[in-house]
Amino acid sequence: MITKNIFSNICPLDHRYYLANRAVFDELAKYLSEEAVIRYSALAEAALVKTHVYLNMEHPEQYYAAVDEAIAKVQPDEVYAEEEKTQHNIRALVNVIKRYIPKELSPYVHLGATSVDIMDTSASMRIRDAVRNVILPLLTEVEDLLIKIAAEQAATPQVGRTHGQHAVPITLGFAFAEYVSRLGKSIIEIEKRSQNLRGKLAGAVGAYNSTSLMVKDPEAMEKKYLEFLGLEPSEHSTQLVEPEYQLRLLLEINTAFGIIANLADDMRNLQRSEISEIREMFTSTQVGSSTMPQKRNPWNSEHVKSQWKAFAPRIMTFFMDQISDHQRDLTNSASQRFITDYLAGFSAAVNRLKKVLSSLHVDKERLMKNLSFTGDLVLAEAAYILLSCGGEADAHEIIRKITLESEKTGERMCAILKKNEKIWNTIKTQMERTIGIEPEEFFSHPELYRGLAAQKASKLAAKYKTEMETVRKSLGLK
Repeated sequence: MITKNIFSNICPLDHRYYLANRAVFDELAKYLSEEAVIRYSALAEAALVKTHVYLNMEHPEQYYAAVDEAIAKVQPDEVYAEEEKTQHNIRALVNVIKRYIPKELSPYVHLGATSVDIMDTSASMRIRDAVRNVILPLLTEVEDLLIKIAAEQAATPQVGRTHGQHAVPITLGFAFAEYVSRLGKSIIEIEKRSQNLRGKLAGAVGAYNSTSLMVKDPEAMEKKYLEFLGLEPSEHSTQLVEPEYQLRLLLEINTAFGIIANLADDMRNLQRSEISEIREMFTSTQVGSSTMPQKRNPWNSEHVKSQWKAFAPRIMTFFMDQISDHQRDLTNSASQRFITDYLAGFSAAVNRLKKVLSSLHVDKERLMKNLSFTGDLVLAEAAYILLSCGGEADAHEIIRKITLESEKTGERMCAILKKNEKIWNTIKTQMERTIGIEPEEFFSHPELYRGLAAQKASKLAAKYKTEMETVRKSLGLK
């Protein structure tokens, strides 16, 4: 067994990001490591032996334990040593299994299978288990934190922003509810697609040539084989499982990656010195800059976006792995090995986002200060709408000119509106009909003009709390 200092590793995932995500990466290693590749391939080979036993022996159940015991003895270093001789990974695995399996079962090892029957099937199992046992539980934890923030801050006033400019008032809970909704839907889709990864036992070109010499119904044999592994067969196989089952899952994970990167970017911007509405955790010993002691950089949020930049483009490789000449070529052999890196990078980003959200500080005083930064100009839309509803055909132009006057003179928009008795009475009458608030109070409290922001935040928080309970139940989590 080779031991190696992790700081001698080349990939940052194996040293820098391993140390920052030790618990998550150790769990992922059960499914995505090279040891896991061999272990899951051995499980696929075991399922094939059990299938032959089921079809050919009386009381087959009495042999299953012996098969499992033999498979448990297979060690990765032994398989690798054998591969040095065979120059073929699956044949090496088969040779090692034959050393441990009972003699009467030895002829059944790998019988009727081609290498990719084992490799594609075991890959589906590994990715399924990594997603369902590690990635989805982590994503639901992040979603729970988003739900909590959206619910708790549902009514916390915030200025809305479009094009980086102040728009109309919203609430902080409403801003976070966007990500509750977007990420929530993606989690549901990932969970669904993780259950639809497929396997095969269809032989060298997918036409069941070899197994048709063994049984009358090769498809029934394939179904039994995959039943041992908790999979369904690919509807049509070449030497490969149809790549779209896996591709669609990876595409949805990449969609979730974009969502968390967008959220991280929004949080990074809200931490700018001139905005400073929220703040991620900064410990008493943490350093923000090597030269500027006062700096408190939003580096965790920036890290999430940086991971997205590094890994999201890999989706193009997954698309390219759709293409294989005729029944199979080897052009996906190396590229598919890096799916594990992608899933690890995504998990690291999700784990970092969880860290940010779990200790997020909200500065409500600064939120109100920013909302009032332009005085009551943030209510210009409201003035225009009220005036239009009161029958003024040129309301937008009237209010536009008033905003220009307000900016030039520094006088509040409300004060300018009151100078025009007709305009002011029209606005007042319309407000009495609809929201029942006096104009003076309304224009003095911009947080009152928030539409359904608070209700929407609460509604979505409640909805996705229930949705995540359903996802966790499907995953077997509490």
